[in-house]
Amino acid sequence: MTRKALILVILFSASAACCMAQGFIRTTELMKRSDESNAGRLTIVQDRGIDSLISRSIMANSKLRTMEGTPGIQGYRIQIYYSSVRNAREESARTRAEFINKFPDVVSYVQYQEPGYFMVRVGDYRTKTELYKDLIEIRKVFPNAYHVPAVINYPGQGMQ
Repeated sequence: MTRKALILVILFSASAACCMAQGFIRTTELMKRSDESNAGRLTIVQDRGIDSLISRSIMANSKLRTMEGTPGIQGYRIQIYYSSVRNAREESARTRAEFINKFPDVVSYVQYQEPGYFMVRVGDYRTKTELYKDLIEIRKVFPNAYHVPAVINYPGQGMQ
């Protein structure tokens, strides 16, 4: 009986150690720079709970992927086309081409969603406030456009 209890304690301790080793990131490690020649000294005094929350946030966000498969962050896009008709692929390509002609500086994506829906989504916006300026202009050409929550590319990594 004692042997079984000892084995259980060892297994529990080992599993707890593995769980803790999943990746704890300290705030001071985030602030390090590769250019040490010009670096000053920064002392951060904070509760360990803050480090834990930052670490959890980084680990959760590292798992987010856009529909294109690239790493991303939570944000918004404007959807200008969504259909599952027989020629939806061609219609979505035509809608995207029309959008690129009218708004060449806004990134656009044709996406496929099971069980046969094609959609055209445009822009990579962090907040709804950023999105609304473009949404007003886009609705002049595409009156059925609306915003949707999406995992977006990191700023500066949009694909045209």
